Amino acid sequence: MTDGAVRRVRAGRRTVEVHRPDKVLFPGGAGVREYTKADLVDYYRAVAPFMLPHLRGRPLMLERHPDGIDGPRFMQKNVSDSSPEWVDRVEVAKEGGTVVHPVCDDTATLVHLADQASVTLHRWLSRVGRVESPDRMVFDLDPAVDDFARVREAALRLRELLDMLRLPSAPMTTGSRGLHIVVPLSGQHGFDEVREFARGVAEVLAAAHPDELTTAARKKERGERLYLDVQRNGYAQTAVAPFSVRALPGAPVAVPVRWDQVDDPALTARRWTIADAAEQAGTHPWGELMRRGRTLGPARRKLDSMV
Repeated sequence: MTDGAVRRVRAGRRTVEVHRPDKVLFPGGAGVREYTKADLVDYYRAVAPFMLPHLRGRPLMLERHPDGIDGPRFMQKNVSDSSPEWVDRVEVAKEGGTVVHPVCDDTATLVHLADQASVTLHRWLSRVGRVESPDRMVFDLDPAVDDFARVREAALRLRELLDMLRLPSAPMTTGSRGLHIVVPLSGQHGFDEVREFARGVAEVLAAAHPDELTTAARKKERGERLYLDVQRNGYAQTAVAPFSVRALPGAPVAVPVRWDQVDDPALTARRWTIADAAEQAGTHPWGELMRRGRTLGPARRKLDSMV
């Protein structure tokens, strides 16, 4: 229902007001479509059944673009003062105090965040109640040049190594340039331990392919090598949430994929947009993999034997 500059959207048991639904967030041109706030809302409402399992119980950082992607960007951790009382939230420790993050547990909250022009949702790798213990480990494959063939090759090599360590893994396009490789964990390890392990995996892989891969954090030291980034595996760090829209022309989406799709030379980081990402979501590309959280003890011993 629309009333002037306000559209009322039914989301589960709630009706959420969407303000200025015709506001253009993604300008068109140069071969890409224009998308409005209403389009963003409709996408997030459609993909909610598939996206919410990746969001529930996790503190979020919001990437907001109230004037569209060509305007100022705001990275917001705190819950907005204007947020309804029914939006879940969690207070977590930070250096020198605390911060109250929003938590997206239902479709109504997802629509509300879209109304705030929260284009991209970045999630913690841990959950409310156990924020010190991640249940996800993420490898961010960040190419130095826009060459997705290198990303695909690095992803397949990383999968082979993780398979040797008997750790399940799942790929996701970032909607930008690279891939994230996600490993489900049991939640029995702290962030420092998980990041140290991830760094060890990255170093073993980079040592095996020194001309193509690197763990160097400084860009000037990487050259044209692909960066195996494990820095997201730290307390209060975030990773783009599955099915999040990216603030780029054409509204590309970070989308979970199957490993056989990574084999496809036609795959790119921006393969899906808000126009068709929900169709990919409906194929359940990760299946039940995220329920198979593992401890790192056996994998760590195996990894140590490789060094």
